[in-house]
Amino acid sequence: MNDRRYFRYLVDEEDGGERLDVFLSAQIPELSRSRIQKAIRAGDVLVDGSPVAKSAHKVHEGEQIELTFSPPRPLEVTPEAIPLDVRFEDEHLLVVNKEPGMVVHPAPGHEHGTLVHALLAHCTNLSGIGGVMRPGIVHRLDRGTSGLLVVAKSDEVHISLSRQLMDRRVRRIYLALVWGEMPATTDTIELPVGRSPGNRKKMAVVVDKGRDAATTYYVLDTFSPFQYIRLKLWTGRTHQIRVHLSHTGHPVLGDPVYGGRKLRKGSLSKHEVEIAGKALKLIERQALHAGELSFVHPVTGDELTFTASLPADFESVIELLRTENRGAGSAT
Repeated sequence: MNDRRYFRYLVDEEDGGERLDVFLSAQIPELSRSRIQKAIRAGDVLVDGSPVAKSAHKVHEGEQIELTFSPPRPLEVTPEAIPLDVRFEDEHLLVVNKEPGMVVHPAPGHEHGTLVHALLAHCTNLSGIGGVMRPGIVHRLDRGTSGLLVVAKSDEVHISLSRQLMDRRVRRIYLALVWGEMPATTDTIELPVGRSPGNRKKMAVVVDKGRDAATTYYVLDTFSPFQYIRLKLWTGRTHQIRVHLSHTGHPVLGDPVYGGRKLRKGSLSKHEVEIAGKALKLIERQALHAGELSFVHPVTGDELTFTASLPADFESVIELLRTENRGAGSAT
């Protein structure tokens, strides 16, 4: 009996620039990297229809990767009846407001309770381009980041939305609370982002080998010792906003990875230390929310725009800061 399986993936903007074997290892976690490298050498991996024999080949946004392989242990993702905040749905796609703390797709350590598990219980049809672990997932949000994302129900819709992302035609607006005061009322941070040389599990500004990344910010209000800012994402690198803000010395409040949970006592007044301590107790994640999403519907051609208000934990921090900063004006 022939048990060989066929895998097909479209490289999105987050994964472009990765080695081919690294990319496939992330897509098919049940296969070891050495087994994937063996398949590449054997010519079982096609990039845009042509075999690529080098594991170090760098994949690019929009490329289609195909692999025919016999996995030793098929990995299945079973539906789980987890409530979803669906903001829009038709036969082609849906827009979901992800709650903070929910992982988007299964990964080691997160085999259950993800958005994908919930989507499989909600929908009978999802795009297969993302593979068994990421059905329908066009773009992602970090576990601690809340807000809007779009999910595709067919491969054609998935490809169209991915192209819009690559062409920067998808409008993604975020809200964040950051430490300190930004250097200007508005500016664009253009710094390349890549894997941190010192910690491969983290991202960093990497001048030599990073990929172009651009984030525009606008200061909405100041709540000492924080600022409330609005951000427009031009590119979608992994952890881009968090890395850009941390690198400029203004990490997102509560960010456990990029310095957002550290009390900077030496640079704060006693009152500011008290405020910061209270804020950190109210939010156990990064204060980052994907509040607006706009794109062109791949089938109808309609321009769709969705908004999502701040979740309860983020809003509670804003209310605290308003109270502690009386007379400083209110955030909108």
